[in-house]
Amino acid sequence: MMELGLTFPLQRFLKMKPPAYGTEPDRRFCWDLHGIDLRGRKCLLAVHCHSRYTFLRFDLAPFEWEDIPGLFCTGLTESLAAAGFAPGEIQEYLKQAGGARLTRTHGRREVAFLNRAWEDVLALDLCLDPASQVQPLLDQAVNTRPSRCAGFEGLGTGLARMAATLRKGEPKE
Repeated sequence: MMELGLTFPLQRFLKMKPPAYGTEPDRRFCWDLHGIDLRGRKCLLAVHCHSRYTFLRFDLAPFEWEDIPGLFCTGLTESLAAAGFAPGEIQEYLKQAGGARLTRTHGRREVAFLNRAWEDVLALDLCLDPASQVQPLLDQAVNTRPSRCAGFEGLGTGLARMAATLRKGEPKE
């Protein structure tokens, strides 16, 4: 089951009780989500707990926040497609992950990924297309910045690590 870890500020924004802690041991199927303001607009920031791959959904209407799993899956599919992943690879990942459930964030390391992604998004604000919720240029800019990531040797990019996750990952058992 894919776990979508919500930060405390996002839980408060959604006016929801804290969800349970996650139980998924395979971080390839875990994402942490945060609500951010960018250019005065509410946005969803999603960061993959395994690879640090990041995507942003810009200028979300209040009703869009009512279905976080649907919003997330649409955003992930569109981001990965814009990054050049084949539809079959994306669908296979979603199939292996199963359905999505909301949890708390996945730990200090993962929240550090989220904070770093937020800083990168703010630093690369010039790549933002204010006319679109889908942000392929901004996603690309963030995901091609070199950074360290636990479980991977040396400096790498979120895009390269996500490619390794999708293309070389073992099937979930």
